[in-house]
Amino acid sequence: MTGRITGTGSFVPEINVSNEELSEIVDTSDAWIYSRTGIRSRRIAGKETVAEMGAEAARRAMEKAGALAEEIELLIVATCSGEFLFPSTACQIQKEIGARQAVVFDISAACSGFLFGLNTAWAYLQSGIYKKALIIGTEKLSRLLNWEDRSTCVLFGDGAGAVVLEAKETGIEGMVQHANGEKGEVLTCREGHVGIKGINPFDKEPEAEQKTCGLEMEGQEVFKFAVKKVPECIEELLAQTRTTKEEIKYYLLHQANSRIISSAAKRLKEPEEKFPINMEHYGNTSAASIPILLDELNRQGKLQRGDKLILSGFGAGLTWGAVQIEW
Repeated sequence: MTGRITGTGSFVPEINVSNEELSEIVDTSDAWIYSRTGIRSRRIAGKETVAEMGAEAARRAMEKAGALAEEIELLIVATCSGEFLFPSTACQIQKEIGARQAVVFDISAACSGFLFGLNTAWAYLQSGIYKKALIIGTEKLSRLLNWEDRSTCVLFGDGAGAVVLEAKETGIEGMVQHANGEKGEVLTCREGHVGIKGINPFDKEPEAEQKTCGLEMEGQEVFKFAVKKVPECIEELLAQTRTTKEEIKYYLLHQANSRIISSAAKRLKEPEEKFPINMEHYGNTSAASIPILLDELNRQGKLQRGDKLILSGFGAGLTWGAVQIEW
């Protein structure tokens, strides 16, 4: 028994911010952003919360799968931008959609989060503990950005994607996951206000006041990491499942940068047509990027039963991995 995706859903906010609009608040231009990232615009959440966006994506995935909320036994949310440390975003979404029978929890693996959540749910289904799961990637990264830093604020967007995963005879065929905490400093974001002098009366050496400074990234280091590790883990997965590259219809990579995806295609010696891209319209939506792309392909009728797909993500941690599925 394995797990098969039986429904997909996604949600993006209405506010659409173009590169030209960004150039009005930070020293940049459409040509500068697009040539380096492949991004033309991104969706930015207004009043929508991380949980609200995730709940809407979940409803659309359940509708596509013909699944009821009370049938969901496991609900996993991948996010690094929830408004609350607790309750978890998963608990908030459970309340929103009425999945009262589900055990729920969050996974924090940044842009690899959805992939790690999918693999975690698969393990539960394989073991026979649960039969129907809901995996959601939802992010409001706009709340974490330093809007004066043109090297990062132009990259990210908000949105959510979700899948229903059910215990079936065919579906997920294999997965690989990796992490390297020693390289974690190349992509970081502090949480809330930390180390404020005097807040802890038992701290004998209080730090100077430190407030959230927004997401910080060493772009070149992240780029080098991604273009090396993504093809490596895909090759590792293909060897594990004894699958040839010719059998793979699409490689759905985390939508961070078009140059990363182009480089991965070249290293794998595969045509770029097999690597769908939608970051032009959404930017990097972190844990939401892969399920949003998957939902778009599904609703456009580009996925047929029996198609073999590889989903691969990479992100802060550093974390990375891949999963192979039969549609």
